Amino acid sequence: MRTAVDTSAASATDEARPSSGIRGVAGLTRGGRDLAPWGLAGVLFLAYTTVSVLRWEKFGTRSWDLGIFEQAIRGYAQLQAPIADLKGPGAHILGDHFSPVTALIAPFYRLFPGPVTLLVAQAALFALSVVPVTRAASRLLGRGGGLCLGLAYGLSWGLQRAVDFDFHEIAFAVPLIAFSLEALLAERWRAALLWALPLVLVKEDLGLTLTAIALVVAWRAHRRAKAGDKAAGETGAAAARSAEAADDAGAAGARRALPYSYAVAAFGAIAALLVFVWIIPAFNTAGSYEYWNRVEGGFPNPFAGWDVKLRTLAWLLLPTGLFALRSPLVLIVLPTLGWRFVSSDDSYWGTEWHYSAVLMPVVVLAAADGIARSRRRGERAWLTKYASQAPLAAAAVALALTVSLPLGTLTDPAVYRVPASARQADALLDRIPDGATVESNIGPISRLTSRCRVLWIGNSQGVTPDYLALDNRSGRYPDPVAHARRLHPDARFSQWGSAGGFVVLKLVT
Repeated sequence: MRTAVDTSAASATDEARPSSGIRGVAGLTRGGRDLAPWGLAGVLFLAYTTVSVLRWEKFGTRSWDLGIFEQAIRGYAQLQAPIADLKGPGAHILGDHFSPVTALIAPFYRLFPGPVTLLVAQAALFALSVVPVTRAASRLLGRGGGLCLGLAYGLSWGLQRAVDFDFHEIAFAVPLIAFSLEALLAERWRAALLWALPLVLVKEDLGLTLTAIALVVAWRAHRRAKAGDKAAGETGAAAARSAEAADDAGAAGARRALPYSYAVAAFGAIAALLVFVWIIPAFNTAGSYEYWNRVEGGFPNPFAGWDVKLRTLAWLLLPTGLFALRSPLVLIVLPTLGWRFVSSDDSYWGTEWHYSAVLMPVVVLAAADGIARSRRRGERAWLTKYASQAPLAAAAVALALTVSLPLGTLTDPAVYRVPASARQADALLDRIPDGATVESNIGPISRLTSRCRVLWIGNSQGVTPDYLALDNRSGRYPDPVAHARRLHPDARFSQWGSAGGFVVLKLVT
């Protein structure tokens, strides 16, 4: 399989030629800047926000994660430690995952306390990432091709799954990676490294992604320097002095970037190691990193669930026509896919949840780079023709897939109606007084974490709550009072209220 000889991006002539198969695409500009990427991002922001907020309004929360992050961000907003009692009474969030970057939401949360603030922030971060992806693709493929790939990216299944699954810290990683790769493709080597550096503050494994980005920067910068040296030796002196001078400057810049790239690569690996073996255990009540147990028997087994993993790879590469495989940028997916595929937890292997969101800007921009390479002179005629239609095809595929993805639900008028049972459940939970200690399962959590101390059901670790709040829509608790007695044998609870399939018990003695 060809990964192409890298003279970095296409030549200036190739980059300026619109070759998306879409001609005469007009749009708004301001001060010479194209506003279309921002317009696309704005539309997608509204769509992402609508999907996630409507799900929350209808009690469609799928896990405890939104509540955990709200507890941590509430702590930051109050200038206190980020305690997530859902992970255990007094549990420090940095002892679970190393994500101090979420403190950036705290000022907004202070102004607008509640889980919707987190959902809107996540939608804004995902939508922001559309801008660098679209701009970078436009530089490589022309404006029409860039907008097509920007749309394909914004509708990508990885982003849609993440939007539909509450809130997660990786929302910060997605735009950081997108801006970093935009700079890389434009040969702004130091900017690429600087955009990627904060990844170490997003999640513990992303230090390895930083290392991968830095190594790809080093690879391309090295090739750019070599190409510049070769051109300087072959160019006729008088005919191309200005071009030669520009090429010399580009090659010199690439050479200067090499030591920085290697230093950042080493920093990413060292930072990840320190976070895994020292920082997280220091904050963890058990003194360890609890996710090591996700590796079966202590040894990785990458062949377990191989069919699911192959389907995930297909979903990553096929929507953009396999062009990502023609760019070295695709190597940046390896750290994330690596830890996911060696884990014994099968929830990491597939296309559900939020785990693939960080891969989307990598795969789409690798595809843009691969398409640009395939259009150069000297490539096979069939490949050049195929590449000329690839951006439009990718947008069409993304639109077709969206029918079965979360954004596709926005075409159904019924999705905008909040059922009466949800309003009734809201009214019941609103009656729980502020500051109360509540033990809860998933459904009520994110209605309470902004104003109560919320514990996970069955994990109160000796703390007796004032209330138990249960989502009983499935009928899981035929006798809620008896269940409370099993959880807290020395306490007595009585049913305090029920509505919309939810039950609240109150401590009597």
